[in-house]
Amino acid sequence: MSTVGTQQLNTGEVNMQPSVSPVKFFETMHAYQQTAALKAAIELELFTEIEAGTGTVADVAQRIGAPERGVRAICDFLVICSFLDKKLDKPDARYTLTPDSAMFLSKKSAAYLGSATIFLANESVTEPFRDLAAVVRAGGPVKSNPGVDQELPMWADFARGMAPLMHIVAEQTEKLIRSESPAKVLDLAAGHGLFGIMVAKKNPKAKVVALDWPSVLTVAHENAMKFGVSERHALLAGNALEVSFGEGYDVALVTNLLHHWDRTTIHFFLRKVREALVPGGRVVIVEFAPNDDRVTPPPSASFVLNMFANTPGGDAYTVSEHLEMLRTAGFSDAEVHALLPTPQTAIIAVKQ
Repeated sequence: MSTVGTQQLNTGEVNMQPSVSPVKFFETMHAYQQTAALKAAIELELFTEIEAGTGTVADVAQRIGAPERGVRAICDFLVICSFLDKKLDKPDARYTLTPDSAMFLSKKSAAYLGSATIFLANESVTEPFRDLAAVVRAGGPVKSNPGVDQELPMWADFARGMAPLMHIVAEQTEKLIRSESPAKVLDLAAGHGLFGIMVAKKNPKAKVVALDWPSVLTVAHENAMKFGVSERHALLAGNALEVSFGEGYDVALVTNLLHHWDRTTIHFFLRKVREALVPGGRVVIVEFAPNDDRVTPPPSASFVLNMFANTPGGDAYTVSEHLEMLRTAGFSDAEVHALLPTPQTAIIAVKQ
């Protein structure tokens, strides 16, 4: 029998162990559908409307103005993804919010995170992942990506969108440095401003100087007004690597900033921070800081890929790497604190 023009099959046996499964492969290859479904649900205000109504397909469809077929499909998918629960104890199935969704995805919650999609789904952030193999081959971003050293509209979107999530991180950080004494605080790359604002809120003798781009400082000022500390919340516009900080600061807040830069830039920046502090002044770093194995804990360790794809030299630096950079810059007596239940870590060190 001729085999010309026919495809030969590999008839070798595949002896799979009971614990081996291709499920993870298919889950990962289809993971983009989870992102799309969550983004669509936020745009449709699905979680808010489910919480406000009966949760049946008919009720949700009427509330968001969409056909029942689509509502059923996306709601069932969100149940599978653990964003919704499905109740079958009545003739018509009802969807309800999980505790996490009620906290972070309903507009009725003060911790609503839906606005963060404006930044997280920004094309400048997601574009490198469309051809990650090319980025890996190039050793970094193929195109020149916008960074923290440029003033762009996306940074104001970031400040507004991420503020609800950072509120609890800022509160946890403030507890670590709480003082009733007069304090001059420098909030670097302040963004939403919540880290400095929480210090000023808890310490009526604290005065904060928030540094960021002019458009971003608008967001910080709005939040300072909201929390009633605007009279003790000054604004300093400019590039954190270039503008003069002044001097005489008791505390310098460096929150979610260092991961954008390479070590050389970080060393320069930390020395600049040190010069702005009084003797015995403290620097407070908040970061996604994985363990030395660089793969645990997953939420912090996985941040490395985002930095690799989107920055020319950024990284998810480990706690040990942060401590080494602080020592090199002239800081000592470092303390490390996990900011539970968030995946972030606070590292506090003293000017030698």
